[in-house]
Amino acid sequence: MLNSASLRLRLLAGAALTVAIASPAFAAATPTAAKDPAPTAVSTDPAPAPADPTTAEPASADPADPTGLGEIVVTATKRETNLQKTPIAINVLSSQALTDRHVQSLYDLADGAVPSLRVATFEARQSALTIGIRGIVPLDANQPAREQGVGIYIDGVYLGRQHGLNAALFDVDRIEVLKGPQGTLFGRNTEGGALSIVTKGPTGKWGGSATAGIANYGGYNGALRLDLPEVYGVSLKLDGVVQYQGATTKNPLVGQTGFNYYDRRGFKATARIHPIAGMTADFSYDNGYDSNSPFYSQLLNVNPNGCVAGAQSATSACTLPGTNYATLTGAVKPLPSQVVVNGTSRMKVADIGVPQQPSIDKTHGFTSNIRWEVAPEIELRSITAWRGVSATQYDNSGGYHRVPVVAAGCTGTACNFSRYSLADLYQHQFSQEFQAVGTVGQVDYVAGLYYFNEHIGDDAATPNSLAFNPTLSTISVLDPCTGSGGFGSQPGCRSIDRASEVWSKSYAAYGQVTWNATDRVHLTAGGRYTRDEKQGVLHYSRNLNYDTATTAQLTAAGYAPLDATWNRFNPMATLAYDASDAVHVYAKYATGYRAGGASSRTANYQTFNPEDVKSYEIGAKTDFWNHRARLNLAGYIMDRKNSQVDISSIQTTATGSFNNLVTINAPGITKIRGIEADLTVQPVNGLTLTAGYAYTYTKIPPVLIASTGVYQNFYIVFTPRNAANGSIDYTMPVGDMDVKFHLDGNYSQATQTFDQFATKNDPAFIANARIALANIQVGGSNALTISAWTRNLFNKQYVFRRDPSNSLPGAPTSSTATSGSIANVLGDYGNFNAPRTYGMEASVKF
Repeated sequence: MLNSASLRLRLLAGAALTVAIASPAFAAATPTAAKDPAPTAVSTDPAPAPADPTTAEPASADPADPTGLGEIVVTATKRETNLQKTPIAINVLSSQALTDRHVQSLYDLADGAVPSLRVATFEARQSALTIGIRGIVPLDANQPAREQGVGIYIDGVYLGRQHGLNAALFDVDRIEVLKGPQGTLFGRNTEGGALSIVTKGPTGKWGGSATAGIANYGGYNGALRLDLPEVYGVSLKLDGVVQYQGATTKNPLVGQTGFNYYDRRGFKATARIHPIAGMTADFSYDNGYDSNSPFYSQLLNVNPNGCVAGAQSATSACTLPGTNYATLTGAVKPLPSQVVVNGTSRMKVADIGVPQQPSIDKTHGFTSNIRWEVAPEIELRSITAWRGVSATQYDNSGGYHRVPVVAAGCTGTACNFSRYSLADLYQHQFSQEFQAVGTVGQVDYVAGLYYFNEHIGDDAATPNSLAFNPTLSTISVLDPCTGSGGFGSQPGCRSIDRASEVWSKSYAAYGQVTWNATDRVHLTAGGRYTRDEKQGVLHYSRNLNYDTATTAQLTAAGYAPLDATWNRFNPMATLAYDASDAVHVYAKYATGYRAGGASSRTANYQTFNPEDVKSYEIGAKTDFWNHRARLNLAGYIMDRKNSQVDISSIQTTATGSFNNLVTINAPGITKIRGIEADLTVQPVNGLTLTAGYAYTYTKIPPVLIASTGVYQNFYIVFTPRNAANGSIDYTMPVGDMDVKFHLDGNYSQATQTFDQFATKNDPAFIANARIALANIQVGGSNALTISAWTRNLFNKQYVFRRDPSNSLPGAPTSSTATSGSIANVLGDYGNFNAPRTYGMEASVKF
């Protein structure tokens, strides 16, 4: 672990470098630029893009100076601003950058396209994503009464759930990654930052594009985008996408779905009108469908901690965090011959075939985005949205690699195994936001009112699906309705582990002003008041119907409905200084908070409180070498109070098993410290080089577990200490055409998967590449691009999710337990990353 002295030295070094870059001598180093730069591909310098869905024309470099890296317009402050003059740490991925990396969904950014941005798929299915920035990463935000730590926005609309986030992307103009708390302008649940997806709107002119591609694993993709001419004052834009990939790990059971498969499709229609002078109104509808299966969960080792019955002290490695067992009971069972242990390479075929259906996510929404320039000093905006998500989960990716463990000589339900994790979730949300944006004299201002209303419910069951015979020589498929202790996987046949329902409302008022004291000095101050109301109930827990249970039963479970209200005021202040036309420095104080809730995976519906973050940041944005190079730096200190941390365990029953997950608030202050750097250089015509780096230090104070009297360490998941990336983009004219080459590499150190375990995943290095022949003229003005792409170019294999819970003693059965059972000790299991994929694609613009 990095000690505090070393940490301070790194932070001081970063600050010193910031000051050095801000010096006039550095800013003056601007050799003569060449002509016709290549478009930038990634990081903080994408190709110029429209500032907003309602902006028809893209931003561009100064027409008086067409050389160098073009201006990048962002909307992080709710107004269109130049990225290099915006005092916020931001990375931007342009539409070209997404194409070059063959990014079809947000999960494709898990390779490290932005070092500070971490994306991980939920174990049970690919459509539920965990997204973190700067060490703010919730382990399990799948629960209805649990919130995310990073806000996800599409065209200004906040998405309340992480379900359905991996659906296909519609004609994205850019993705803005805002780093650090955004609690003033973006609101609750943006402690780590915000990810803002901006799509392209109608132009009122005929145009569009069509894309079709094929790939290995039976993959194919297609997209059709039509921009129709304005008719009777209405401009219409239509977008449709399809994406398919066959399983990369085969399922031996005939007729069942393999693993790491997806089949996505979506449609979006947007209409734009101008009812009166100065007003633009966009109305859109989108619908998405995502059928997918989880990554295969391999058994990586067997009893790696050497667990044996007897005194706990004799096998110190066989220790469940947070417990003080005196003895270990039971025995580690021998491994059946059918089970394969493989911790070094990705399995192409599962060792045991299992019942497996695709999980299905459906998303849809209506959005109204109205902007009215009432006067030169004020623009009024209204963003209204209604959205819905439904998710049906089928996850049997563990087979025998997860509990329960079967012993020879078993009888009845003791022979059953292969936990089939089934879950249904639905969510509806309505949001309304009013904004007033403008400039009066030397003051830029933003003011707004916000309302959010969400209704969400879920249920889950985890029956077993397979059974050994008593000699462990054969495996049979259990009856899908009654085979698992009288229950099964079919709807109507399930033993319900849990079912809950939550109603949430959020009200907010915010304002932010920037005083441009001089041409170089800018002082920004703002604040947001938020009131959150959340009510929730458990309908089922452990197959007990709480709606009809007796008072005695509810009292025995310690159950109480969730009924809570939280109020917060989140201030921010920024001092920015333009040291020169090419150097912008700033110091920023910002705050954010994540709402509290309750864990539906506990019998008592255990509640937890909100967490709050304070952030102190300094940064420099520099443009030198006559606009051929940019270096952006940021150093920050974040203190988080009442960190929400999770304790997870699988507990077996006669009908299967259930996941008991308790969320608690860690006392004290969680420390998060970091340094970030982004560099873009255009050394010669057509060549663009980018590099990014993020250093993130995190420390949660040890937590005293009240039931055992033991201090336990907790960790922040999916957050590497060091992460870096780089890319090369080269464009070479060939006659009237262009040959384009892209290569990127992305590295991250090993990270934890679970809050409660020190066990880490593997470090990773992933490269992606694309080569294209662009601007092929066909049919007059139509431009054709033919390309070949590959993701994970070198077919690297690493475990991105490692679970040690099956290699440790079982969770305590009571607060006074002094012994732990090792009867279900098996080994660590985990998921390898996706294998190399590659394909060809053709796209034509018209």
